[in-house]
This record gives sequence, C-alpha cells and structure tokens, in this order.
Amino acid sequence: MRRVTGGINYVGAMDERPRYYAQNHSRDVLSLDPRVVEIEDAREAADPPSLDREGFRLVSHPSSVRNWRDPDEVRRVYTPEIERLVGELTGAARVVITGGGVLRFGERSPDAGTLLNSLPARFVHVDISDPTGESFADRAAPEGYRGRRFAHYNVWRVLSPPPQDVPLTVCDARSVAPEDLVAADAVFDAPGQPEWSFEGLVVRHNPAHRWIYYSGMTEAEALVFTTCNSDPARPHCVPHSAFDDPSCPSGVPPRASIEMRAIAWFD
Repeated sequence: MRRVTGGINYVGAMDERPRYYAQNHSRDVLSLDPRVVEIEDAREAADPPSLDREGFRLVSHPSSVRNWRDPDEVRRVYTPEIERLVGELTGAARVVITGGGVLRFGERSPDAGTLLNSLPARFVHVDISDPTGESFADRAAPEGYRGRRFAHYNVWRVLSPPPQDVPLTVCDARSVAPEDLVAADAVFDAPGQPEWSFEGLVVRHNPAHRWIYYSGMTEAEALVFTTCNSDPARPHCVPHSAFDDPSCPSGVPPRASIEMRAIAWFD
C-alpha cells in the first residue's frame, strides 16, 4: 500500500483542561505535541476499510447540490441525501442530520477563516465525547422514539478538484486506546452571539495509532466515519486531523470541503 509521511498535532501533557475555539484559535488552551507519522493511502487497498471494522468507509456518492455555498440548497438537497446515505450504509432505523453543512478551506484559500469554523482542524480530535454523544442523541431523537442504541457519524466531502493539498487523515478505531482520549471543551464563538460549548476529545500520541487517508478524492465521493457509538462491540470513535500531503504538487487549488454530522438510531 502506498504511504506518505505527514505532520499532525497530538495534545501533550497539560495542567488544565484543554479548550479550543471554532473561530478565534488564539484563545485555544492546547499544549500541542507535533509528530511525524506514516499515513497509508487506502485508495487502492485490496481490503478497503469499513465502518464495522476500522470505523470509516469511503463511498461513491454523487450529490445533486449545485451551489455548496448556498445554505438553503444544502439544507434542502444535501440533508436528505446524507440521511439516506447513512441509513443505507448502517441499516439504521432512524437518521437525523444535526446542523447545516460545515464548509472548510485550506489556509491558502482566500475563504479560510471567513466563515464560522471554516479552517482545517490542525490537531487530532474526536468531534464529541461519550456524554456529549448521549446528550445530543437524547435531544435529537424523534418524539416518542428511543432506539436500542445510537451512533454519530461525520460525512466529509471535498469540493476542490484532486489532488488535495490538505486532506483529512483518519485513525483506525481499533488502534486507539481509551487512555489516548482526553476530554476538552469545544467552544463556538460566533461574532455577536453568546458563546456555547460542549465536550469533545483531543488525543494523546500513541505509536500504535494507524493513520489512513484517501488520495485524490473527488466531489462525487464521501468519507463516512464514526465519532461516537453506544455499542461497545463496534468501533467507538475515529480520531482525525488535517495534514499537508507532501506528495501533492505545488500550485493546486487549495482544499475546500464540507462535512455533515448525523445521528443514527438502531432498533
């Protein structure tokens, strides 16, 4: 399997609770532990990763969205597309999309930082902790319904043409130990609005971590990965981070992407 080396930021030893902000990263309280890791390119893997084993899967998924910057079109067209996709991939009885699509842009893009939470995440993290996952699932569950178990998924799609200068790398859930995960406060600091937060996770370095990415992703593909699962027999969560692909030629268009968050319930 093809491999590249890339720099990612874990969290180091800290005397206070980690905290990171959606917009103003100068306020982050993070002691970063930079590491260079080997990242496998699963594009041509003979045995492709799966949601039930590694905790993530790349799928072909063309979308009917024409203007990704139109939040109304994304909500009207993309939300039901992702609901159907997650339901088909997982066999879930119910799927709810939480929030709108999150657009992100590589630092070379003039759009980087112009929208809330629009910069690539440059440290290894998991979107939500277990208590947050349970709370969000309870609040979002359809009225009168409570499944036997739930899972949260992130659906990530590139909008820029291949190759990507700043792709996403995901960590095989089987290689993550519970002690690698550190509770942290994820703070949303939209200008002119009250700040609010929830508990996410940052990640300590572990040489056992297995890092994977998909080179040359296209807009007609989606990377689906688990961020929380209430079933201990299934992949629990997938740490992830942006990284600079050293094999990407210079001068390519800066990465643009959109992600959607889904909660699935199973009978």
